[in-house]
Amino acid sequence: MCGRYTLFTDGKKIAESFGVEPLAGSMPRYNIAPTQNVVAILKNGTTHLSTLRWGLIPAWAKDETIGSRMINARAETLAEKPSFKHLLRGRRCLVVADGFYEWKTEGKEKTPMYITLLENQLFAFAGLWDIWKNPDGETIQSCTIITTEPNELMVSIHNRMPAILRPGAYDDWLNPQLRDTEVLTHWLKPYPAELMKARPVSKLVNNPRNDLAEILA
Repeated sequence: MCGRYTLFTDGKKIAESFGVEPLAGSMPRYNIAPTQNVVAILKNGTTHLSTLRWGLIPAWAKDETIGSRMINARAETLAEKPSFKHLLRGRRCLVVADGFYEWKTEGKEKTPMYITLLENQLFAFAGLWDIWKNPDGETIQSCTIITTEPNELMVSIHNRMPAILRPGAYDDWLNPQLRDTEVLTHWLKPYPAELMKARPVSKLVNNPRNDLAEILA
């Protein structure tokens, strides 16, 4: 699964990297956790940065508590699961990040590991999003991060990893006119291990209330 990640890159650099307008009010985040707001890129009319709640609340949900159980979606079953298959065809997003955490189990010890691209570049998780309205008419836009099999780097840390898209896939993934599930799921393969690195970090990350740069020390 993917349960925590970072996005502390300057907002202007994020906008420049993805060719979109900056998102007002974005702050450095060192410990983004489920049910919190995340920065994503959508294409509904224009391609733009948006804020989504992490934890998918499908349009058909009776209440929003389901979101905490739908923070991830398995790439292998997206086209089959009722919760995800129609979103795969029409509501896809890029969830922007510059690193993510996973816990490596060694005996009884769990060591938090921080995984990034080799040059610490920005990247994007493949995501799905939806719009839900509560009984009072309030609208919530939420998302889930897609996971896939681990690459050679991740396999010793965890049995899943987030589906990181190559930049060449961004346009296809965001294109609402592209509805071929075989083409879309082709992009959801493990990111090349030789282009990534991992290192242990502080156990401060274990508590989602700790959103501190010191985590990375």
